[in-house]
Amino acid sequence: MKAQQIQIKEFTYDLPEERIAKYPLQNRDLSKLLIYKNGEIKEAVFQSLSQHIEANCSMVFNNTKVIQARLIFYKDTGARVEIFCLEPLNPADYNLAFQAQTRSSWKCIVGNLRKWKTGVLKMPFYVDGKTYHLRAERLSQVDGAHEVQFSWDPIDLSFGEVLDQTGKIPIPPYLNRDSEDSDTIRYQTVYSKFEGSVAAPTAGLHFTEEVLAELGGKGIFREELTLHVGAGTFKPVKAENIGEHEMHTEHIQVDLKTLVSLSECQHKIIAVGTTSVRSLESLYWMGVKLLCNVENPNLLKQWEAYQLPQFYNYQEAYQAICKYMQQHELSLFNAATQIIIAPGYDFKVISGLVTNFHQPKSTLLLLISALVGEDWKKIYQYALQNDFRFLSYGDSSLLMRS
Repeated sequence: MKAQQIQIKEFTYDLPEERIAKYPLQNRDLSKLLIYKNGEIKEAVFQSLSQHIEANCSMVFNNTKVIQARLIFYKDTGARVEIFCLEPLNPADYNLAFQAQTRSSWKCIVGNLRKWKTGVLKMPFYVDGKTYHLRAERLSQVDGAHEVQFSWDPIDLSFGEVLDQTGKIPIPPYLNRDSEDSDTIRYQTVYSKFEGSVAAPTAGLHFTEEVLAELGGKGIFREELTLHVGAGTFKPVKAENIGEHEMHTEHIQVDLKTLVSLSECQHKIIAVGTTSVRSLESLYWMGVKLLCNVENPNLLKQWEAYQLPQFYNYQEAYQAICKYMQQHELSLFNAATQIIIAPGYDFKVISGLVTNFHQPKSTLLLLISALVGEDWKKIYQYALQNDFRFLSYGDSSLLMRS
């Protein structure tokens, strides 16, 4: 397969440390906006976004909410142990995990593991002036990480409430700083709803209620779905060939109303963020699996999109999911995807993308190249030469397919 032979060394560029935005701008929508259409580049301010998108387009947003997933424990010896919650194991459902009382088990990354070989870690926290405790016990290894069981008192608090009291927002490691109180608000989109991400869908960080209102006033439709962003989004590509890189799994949830609306859409669909792209394109292939009676329609493996039949349109694929949901009396479609979108991928759903500027040698940069071809080099060179800020807290772009 051609895409599997891609050399990651061809997708790099020099990113000086000073171009990485360590903090967001005070006003979200005053970020710079690079616009790429018909092979041409121009720039504007993000608050003018509605002026650069056609009326009647549908924009799709990822409404996931970042959880305070970093927990810092100290042993009696003074040793610091950091536990980074990745995804729930028992209960495995995100909503149930956050509602759990008494105990909840999670797949976690553990920092300074050599200092925590056995025993239960304890962390005090305070509610209404009273002292309570969160406890952590390491149970077993899980896919290169660890299963950690949390328990706490008072037992009438949910795990979501406990995290709010004890956890820290997991800002990206490349910012090279500790999270601050301001990150609790700014590393969250204004439309976030459903808890589960350990990294923000950062393209959405530029939107304000005013920008959203202007888009609606122009007749641009707004749809939402949920993809919980995992720590794997920061996973570097270490293999020389993309075929040797294992993509992380991400969980998607979309309601029937949204799928029906998208299946009836006759205009361009623009994704807000790469997570929305992966969700929309993955849902297409899951619909194709249903149409072709391929097993496990709720799971899309890394290279399946390049192997399945390519001739269905996205309306047919989405309608297949709607039919499946109606037959099984489902209001929500829950799925998991490992899709890798690389040069050679044939986009089936989206016509454009709102996104930030991504790290060299990343799968996100491969996705950008799949969308705009070799012009990704021209786009990034322009951004570097014109003082655009890079990565999660950086500036934005609107990239339209030719």
